[in-house]
Amino acid sequence: MGWQTNPVRADSVLGRSRVLKQLPLHLQTYSVSQLGEDVRAFLGEAFPGVWVMGEAQRLRPSRNGHLYFELVEKGAGDQIVGKLEAVIWRTDLQRLRREMAKTGQELGEGMTVRCLAAVDFFPPGGRLQITVREIDPLFTLGLLARRRQETLDGLAAAGLLERNRALPLPQVPLRVGLVTSRDSAAFHDFLTCLRDSGYQFEVLLVHASVQGAAAEREVASALAAAAALGVDCVVLVRGGGAKSDLAAFDSRKIAEAIARLRVPVLTGLGHEIDRSVADLVAHAAFKTPTMVAEFLVRRVEETDRRLGDVGRRLAASALARLVADREAVGAFRERLLDAADRVAEERGRLVEAARLIAVLGGHGLARGRDRLRRIAAGVSVASPRCVRRRAKERVALGERMVRAARAELRRVEERRAGLARVAEGLAPERVLARGFSVTRAMGGELLRHPGQVAPGARIVTRLAGGTLASRVEADGDPGISTEATEATKPR
Repeated sequence: MGWQTNPVRADSVLGRSRVLKQLPLHLQTYSVSQLGEDVRAFLGEAFPGVWVMGEAQRLRPSRNGHLYFELVEKGAGDQIVGKLEAVIWRTDLQRLRREMAKTGQELGEGMTVRCLAAVDFFPPGGRLQITVREIDPLFTLGLLARRRQETLDGLAAAGLLERNRALPLPQVPLRVGLVTSRDSAAFHDFLTCLRDSGYQFEVLLVHASVQGAAAEREVASALAAAAALGVDCVVLVRGGGAKSDLAAFDSRKIAEAIARLRVPVLTGLGHEIDRSVADLVAHAAFKTPTMVAEFLVRRVEETDRRLGDVGRRLAASALARLVADREAVGAFRERLLDAADRVAEERGRLVEAARLIAVLGGHGLARGRDRLRRIAAGVSVASPRCVRRRAKERVALGERMVRAARAELRRVEERRAGLARVAEGLAPERVLARGFSVTRAMGGELLRHPGQVAPGARIVTRLAGGTLASRVEADGDPGISTEATEATKPR
């Protein structure tokens, strides 16, 4: 029953007529619903079960308990390159939720899943869809674990794992930036704990979705906004939930946002067992929002307690110092009173001594005045005689000095004349005149022994009457024969 047609232009009436003429006349004519049912049956037989991997989006629970969603595949730049309508019927949905809960997961927006599904066609709606029967929870866990490890490796290579932890946390962190969902249970738990502490905490909320497709972008932006408010620290919290609900906090974008903040970040993300990447890069991580608040309260309480201890120690020290100073002041007062009595006694003695001094001083001054008059009279008589005696002594001293100088000059002159006579007797010319001579080599070296010259060497001998040049004929013989070759008169 096969047939074949040639391709024709769609707008060619002639071409359409030829196609119609070539079609077998006995082909069945389907109604729309009939063709739809056949397509449905054909797809059901061809694809009774197939594993499909994709990202779950636009989850729409129905009033009947079914769950409708889209399973999409993304390419470069998050562009959707494939999409299938999907449904999980109520009974299957209840079973799958229980199975996923065993691994801490829950099907949610943006979650990548691997599911076993049958391909179905819905004739009344004219749409193709898949009916999900099973979801592989281990696939999702493995994918999350692989992405988590890749994120951690990238953060370590960039030096961001310890960056926020190295920031100092203030001792009294009263101004807190809070990043969470507004009016959530985590928000109220955190605020209630701080409010019950009695301390004046100032909490600045920056709202952000903490799960779903928008969580990654909104949390990263909210962290930067909170840090810009001049807070002591930033707190990122959310309530508990399935492991898949916390997948956003394993993203590199949120982790980098935490690591690059200039203020410490504290997290309380509802984990009971595992720690997210956000926990690992934060300054400190806690299991619940309440535990973060309790940590802040304890830190302030500890500082308050230490300040109280310091205040009490200062007060006790000051009180002890005051008591000691009071006792010292009392002792000084007693000593001052004793001193005052002694001063009064000494004042009386001084008054009496002054009176006696005045009486005795008057008599002494009178006697001293008489004595000065007598001395002045004696000095006026003795002064001229003393001056004349001193003048005679000065003249006699000058004459003695002149006589001593002349005698010393005569001794010096006699000594000089004697030394001149000795020098004249020791002059070389007088020694030479007595028959002595001085012999030198031609280089000027003074000869004291025959061994100093070799045979044939020329020597010069100085005599009283001049110099004589000679040549050595033999060496080592006391009777050296010489040949006079030149004689000069002394200069």
